Amino acid sequence: MSPEPASSEVPSLRSLITGYETSQVIYLAARLGVADHLAAGPRTAEELAETLRLDTGALHRLLHALAALGLVSHLGGSRYAITEWGARLRDGVPGSLRAVAILSGDRSYRAWGGLLHSMMTGETAFRSVFGTGTFEYMAAHPEIAGFYNEAMGASAAERSAAVVAAYDFSRAGTVVDVGGGHGALLIAILSAHPAVRGILFERESAAVGARARIEAAGFGGRGTVEVGDFFRSVPSGGGLYLLSHIIHNWDDQRSGHILANCRAAMSRQAKLLILEQVLPERFEPSRAAVQAAMADLHMLAITGGQERTAAEYGRLLGAAGFTLGAVAATAGAESLIEAVPI
Repeated sequence: MSPEPASSEVPSLRSLITGYETSQVIYLAARLGVADHLAAGPRTAEELAETLRLDTGALHRLLHALAALGLVSHLGGSRYAITEWGARLRDGVPGSLRAVAILSGDRSYRAWGGLLHSMMTGETAFRSVFGTGTFEYMAAHPEIAGFYNEAMGASAAERSAAVVAAYDFSRAGTVVDVGGGHGALLIAILSAHPAVRGILFERESAAVGARARIEAAGFGGRGTVEVGDFFRSVPSGGGLYLLSHIIHNWDDQRSGHILANCRAAMSRQAKLLILEQVLPERFEPSRAAVQAAMADLHMLAITGGQERTAAEYGRLLGAAGFTLGAVAATAGAESLIEAVPI
């Protein structure tokens, strides 16, 4: 029998096989609001079960698992308190990952269960499980769409500092954030560069939240929100066009439409900046490689898109009227891919 990879960055095979158990425990804690109900202080399993209308014995066993993971502290008997780490599962607090946990444990978990279908057909697992595409599904299920927007906002907030540190936005003039969600990245750019103006371009469902957040951050005078569909057109007049975690959602044909619409809106002096995880040309055991490979499979499971290598981005950009420029790593998992119009 061959030994497991020697790299200390790779978890044991058994822990990989049973990884879903941990993700489901965290999902249950987030969905049930355990962290929110422990925020005011320690409580017993019996008290929580009565408040949440749950079975006491089952909840007690879940709390044991959460304590073993370090998300709650077991104070003895049936009393539990939230930990600093577990507090990130609270709703609405800075750095909250509650929406990420719920989206991962519900929609994504179910879709990943359909990946065998993808292996046999090349089709998106989500459609085989739910009978529709992921964005159509969210349009029909506002609660899931809300978790999605919150999760994307949390992810954008986490990566914003790394992006702002890795690229000089000061000479952009006007940044057009295409598909910018609730505006976390654009807000970070406007905060770091007082001379820069911003346009966030989104669907109406996301634009409402984006307007509120931009105004609450104090950038209503420099940041505007426009509503539309990037498969049809994008706003013109920007000095820098930003696509953050957009292109990986789509296959080459639909990605090409988005890029072509950006090119049509841009002057020859403008630049395009794509923020995505760039796949390595060669995969070897490491945490970074695992993250990249799983991100690529996630696109197959959820949207039908894909992560790409730098060379693949070069070909995609070339077909849309761009020349690939620098590809710069950020402090996070993503890279900044700069392109200029031909």
